[in-house]
Amino acid sequence: MEAGVQDHDHSYKRLFSHPEMMADLLRGFVHEPWVDAADLTTLERASGSYVSDDLREREDDMVWRVRLKDGWLYIYLLLEFQSSVDQTMSVRILAYLGLLYQDIIRLGWLAEHRKLPPGVPVVLYNGQERWTAAQTIEQMIEPVASLEAYRPRLRYLLVDEGSLSQTELAPLGNLAAALFRMENGRTPEDVRREVVRLAKWLSAPEQADLRRAFVLWLKRVLLPA
Repeated sequence: MEAGVQDHDHSYKRLFSHPEMMADLLRGFVHEPWVDAADLTTLERASGSYVSDDLREREDDMVWRVRLKDGWLYIYLLLEFQSSVDQTMSVRILAYLGLLYQDIIRLGWLAEHRKLPPGVPVVLYNGQERWTAAQTIEQMIEPVASLEAYRPRLRYLLVDEGSLSQTELAPLGNLAAALFRMENGRTPEDVRREVVRLAKWLSAPEQADLRRAFVLWLKRVLLPA
């Protein structure tokens, strides 16, 4: 991985390891009823390291869980920084969600609850090319009428940063929107305006680590670019 991409990868992971960032991503960019039903103050990181059958570890992505009325919802956040669209993303998501459920089973969930918790895969993409890959696994599998019952069904949520217009982003007063506005900003003044806003929003002492994460991203990723 090139140094610039690696810095972007690591700094983004640090930003979205904070519950405030994850909550604002959901509030601002996932327009589904379960977001309103979730208690976003209960967001907490779950285990993010899974081992597949061929013993390769996955530590790239983040798993969060949040309280719904009847229990926990697991959110698998995949941060996608490659320059081109991955047309096999739905297959990857199917595999990763399976690994997540295997991990939850190992932790004894089934013994206590009898059924697995719901899970929502979210892909956050910031490449230059617009996302065109299938968002459901069904679209990747050849349909055969007599075998339709065996075709897996799974959709992932996509947040394609580059497809968000300034008109959409401008009225959103949240941290994720500020990050996207800076990435999509066209002038130094655009960036300066957002930095001033962030300084006001992140002025509390308990937000020191998130402030540092934004500073790191600005220094290592945005300003060099």
